[in-house]
Amino acid sequence: MRMVTWLKMRRSWELYLLVLLPVLYLIIFQYIPMFGVMIAFKDFNVIKGILGSPWVGFKHFDELFRSPNFPLLLKNTLIISFYSLLAGFPIPILLALALNEIRTGFFKKTVQMITYAPHFISTVVMVSIIILMLSPHVGVVDKVLTFFGWSDTNFMGEPKLFKSIYVWSGVWQEMGYASIIYIAALAGVDPSLYEAARMDGASRFKKILYIDLPSLIPIAVTMLILSLGSVMAVGFEKIYLMQNPLNTSASEVISTYVYKVGLLGANFSFSTAVGLFNSVINLILLVIVNAIARKVSDNSLW
Repeated sequence: MRMVTWLKMRRSWELYLLVLLPVLYLIIFQYIPMFGVMIAFKDFNVIKGILGSPWVGFKHFDELFRSPNFPLLLKNTLIISFYSLLAGFPIPILLALALNEIRTGFFKKTVQMITYAPHFISTVVMVSIIILMLSPHVGVVDKVLTFFGWSDTNFMGEPKLFKSIYVWSGVWQEMGYASIIYIAALAGVDPSLYEAARMDGASRFKKILYIDLPSLIPIAVTMLILSLGSVMAVGFEKIYLMQNPLNTSASEVISTYVYKVGLLGANFSFSTAVGLFNSVINLILLVIVNAIARKVSDNSLW
């Protein structure tokens, strides 16, 4: 048996060589760092190292849960995550369906280029654009609103506006790039289905309803499962750059709190504990949502 396996590997050595680098990447950068999870259960000391630092059990988790800031952090994290999901999940699908109906090549390519381009803008530049456009007195948005009689508004200083600014700027930036996978799925639809629908006198709306949407359901379910599996992982960089003392009550999330308390304060054990808490919650959500999807739609990750 071993000889047969060895002969098969020798015959296909190019394929094994091709997969070697990705496997090494996973081992070195994904699995070996898991050893550092122990820091969450220790009072980590840089001099003593991971193994030499004393065990403290769930001390840092208890510190997180007893923190007076924890309810607000959890609330902001969940609201921003689900708001982003509700706003950002259907729009790429609608964009893909709209682009699929465009027959003019030049116009279609132009729309694709305009919608894809924002994805490649760096987060720092993106936040700078948002701040400049929304600045009171000098921002384009404020000038337009004051022209129509609105009073000057400090958009970035209003806590109630922060979540909408964060979410909808993200939707604008990512909707084109996120629609690529749905456009690819629509490109694989059998053309004979459209021909049969045309012969039966189906309208464009009915073609979308009975041909396009069913073909997108498997990939949409997969993307939804993956999105719900990262609910607790709200992006740190953009939120941190958009924060200011006026909107902290709405913008402080778990990731920014960990950075300020855990990393800037050199409390590495606490930051590791919070990261592990996030990962466990994401894993539980991923398993639950995958099980529900498998029962409801027969589409799942496993």
